[in-house]
Amino acid sequence: MTNKQKYDKVFIDTFSIDENTLSSNPAYNKIQLWDSVGHMTMIAGVETTFNITIETDDIINFSSYEKGFEILAKYGIEF
Repeated sequence: MTNKQKYDKVFIDTFSIDENTLSSNPAYNKIQLWDSVGHMTMIAGVETTFNITIETDDIINFSSYEKGFEILAKYGIEF
């Protein structure tokens, strides 16, 4: 499984969305389950999937699917 597939799976599983929704760049509070609890669930999923610990500022700035690529690049995750 590629890193993108792993990343997509975290979003699909956490927010109960289908793969097609990812192309619309889902964002915080723009999809039903992405509230504060959903956000932390997604962060935990990303951390577990990629075996990293995301810094607090990056957790706060992780505001959309696309923004996640930029943030994860800081942790050496390549897509």
